[in-house]
Amino acid sequence: MISYELSPHQSQVREIVHWFAENEMRPISIESDQMEKVPDDWLEKINKIGISLSTSSFGESSGQKQEATKRKGERQGNRLGVIASEELGWGDPAIALTLPGPGLGGPPVQHSGTPEQKQRFLSIFSRDEEPRWGAYALTEPEAGSDVSGLQTTALKTNGGYILNGQKIFITNGNRASWVVVFATVNRELGRAGHRAFVVEKGTPGFTCSRLAEKMGLRASETAELVFEDCFVPDENLLGGEDYYENKGSGPSGFRVAMQTFDNTRPIIAAMATGIARAAYEYTLDFVKKEYPRHGREFQHAACSLAEMQQSIDAARLLTWGSAWKADIGLPNAKEAAMCKAYAGKISLEVSSKCLELLGPVGLENHIVEKMYRDAKIFDIFEGTNQIQQLIVARHLFEPFGIRV
Repeated sequence: MISYELSPHQSQVREIVHWFAENEMRPISIESDQMEKVPDDWLEKINKIGISLSTSSFGESSGQKQEATKRKGERQGNRLGVIASEELGWGDPAIALTLPGPGLGGPPVQHSGTPEQKQRFLSIFSRDEEPRWGAYALTEPEAGSDVSGLQTTALKTNGGYILNGQKIFITNGNRASWVVVFATVNRELGRAGHRAFVVEKGTPGFTCSRLAEKMGLRASETAELVFEDCFVPDENLLGGEDYYENKGSGPSGFRVAMQTFDNTRPIIAAMATGIARAAYEYTLDFVKKEYPRHGREFQHAACSLAEMQQSIDAARLLTWGSAWKADIGLPNAKEAAMCKAYAGKISLEVSSKCLELLGPVGLENHIVEKMYRDAKIFDIFEGTNQIQQLIVARHLFEPFGIRV
């Protein structure tokens, strides 16, 4: 059974990452938002520390097996990841997404790649080298929430595949050393035709057409990628062809994508919880200092803050539960969808209510105003709130043979 009490090691990770968020991230938060860029010298400094937005920073190292951090014989990587990610979200989610490392591209390589691919693509993220990034390219103009409609094609040719298509909203897509790209070998096969490829930066036919201008997460790079007769060798097909063609029963690229989301949605939920907590803590302190201690105005603010605290705690516990199931090897698709949907919703609600309580103080280049802008995307990316509810509904009705 999951414990709600952190172990000494978990508490230590939380304290270290919170110190980092408070002392390294917060001081450059507003400046990075205004510049729409995290300073290069800061990234170089942080790369040497080795903190990135992935469970590998706190559990197993990228590409290399280490003895898993254990508590009562259980792996702890996913739980340590969400504990740390909440603190990074508290510090600044845009900067957190910009931290050097494999990013969302890491989980599919780690879970579906061949041993050679893991070594080749994950070993580049060394603290002793210059900052490097990985990326994950699934979303397309005509295939967002419904990724079964993938339009990017992969035509088999001698020695590899030729990719043609477009990807949008790709975090760190322009700066990444490689990108995990999903494409279809046959549109008529639907999801069964999906494949995942690792496309390396500089590959002919692979370009970044533009960087998006956004309301929130402005310091985070969001790219539009184009593939025009882009040749990808067979050795860059994630997992190899046997992974997909194992007597017709092997998992498709679609399943690779969904397995990735089961691992990363709790991370996103934890970051959203961190945003909500940061806005709540700032507003709680403001109300204690600035509001009159008696009367309806203070009572209204106090009750609003109490409701926020309940929502934040509920989001955290849902997230911890999902990470716990992943750590002990149980399916967590439903729980990952639940925590992502709920945390994304309450992040926006809490930061909005905090702005109301702060009044004019919270507007114009204020940290809580920034949190409100940043929070909106957590209700959208990695599957909208509506998609998460559909996933949960399917899990509720599938045992009864009812298709949702």
